[in-house]
Amino acid sequence: MIPWRQPWLKWLLLLLLWTVFGLASACQQYLLRSKIGLPVTWGYALEKNFADWYAWALLSIPALWLARRLPIERHHWLRNLAAHLLGGAAFSFGWMALRAGLEEWLTRNDIQPVTFAAAFSHALAATFFLNLLIYWAAVLAQHALSYYTKFRERELHAVELESRLTQARLQALQMQLNPHFLFNTLNAISALVRKDADAADRMITRLSELLRYTLASTDTQEVPLRQEIDFLGRYLEIQQARFGPRLSIRHEIADETLDGLVPNLVLQPLVENAIEHGITPHARPGEIVLRAVRRGEELELAVQDNGGGLLPNRPVEENVGLGNTRARLQQLYGSRQRLELLNGAQGGLTVRITVPWRVESRAST
Repeated sequence: MIPWRQPWLKWLLLLLLWTVFGLASACQQYLLRSKIGLPVTWGYALEKNFADWYAWALLSIPALWLARRLPIERHHWLRNLAAHLLGGAAFSFGWMALRAGLEEWLTRNDIQPVTFAAAFSHALAATFFLNLLIYWAAVLAQHALSYYTKFRERELHAVELESRLTQARLQALQMQLNPHFLFNTLNAISALVRKDADAADRMITRLSELLRYTLASTDTQEVPLRQEIDFLGRYLEIQQARFGPRLSIRHEIADETLDGLVPNLVLQPLVENAIEHGITPHARPGEIVLRAVRRGEELELAVQDNGGGLLPNRPVEENVGLGNTRARLQQLYGSRQRLELLNGAQGGLTVRITVPWRVESRAST
């Protein structure tokens, strides 16, 4: 909530503001009168100036109310301007009447008390236009505050809408990825049904576990790496049931990285890509290496296979999994992320992801 939207704080700030004006004016009168050889006491200076400024403060309440009710905007600006011209005149006459009555009361016991008529006549000649200036200063201050408040509200609303849009985009990308993963896994199961029924049965069991996890985590965009590795292990059980001894997995995961936050389901499409393009096309045994290392304020993840790697002089065509992963990283981290496809020194392809290093806060656990 914007602080001055709380009524008690707003009125307290206004009272302090008018008090500061009164003190400044009293100091100026005290010093000026001393300078010209007509000194006055501090009590007199404070009494006179606080009477002036607190009278303006009292009358500023209806002035601010009128400014809120009748803003000078595109619609009805002429009518509202006319209302404020009348309001300014009423403010000025009201201040003069209030000040004259107060002056009459303050001097009632003096040798020569000031009458209401004399005080009003003096105020009319000395302060009529000053009162108008103060009225318009209050009106303009209220307009400036209203415009700033509306600007902040629109800004906060825009940020909220942007956040919702980003979340919707991420969920759309994740929803697009899950059917793709399911389709490929069902194809793998169907290929095993006649060859190895037991392996197909194990894959169906693991698939049901994975589907329960993905359904439960649809709204979760980031998870600790240890949770991501656990999910990936279940997925790899399906693939190892499919490929048997042709597929081996090696983990090079630094212990310190396990608490780091990563995008939910970020590794599965990378491993799937490695299997489909680095393992499946070849008859030789395949190996996938999973790496995670922290480098300062960044977390680096990598999936490496021992396949054919990227072909020279041929543009890279990213599949649904890699394309969605790149889009999700952009939505989550903007320019603070990287996704790179690199040929290994000993052959094969390495897909490397770099994201900001963050851990889950204690408050959210």
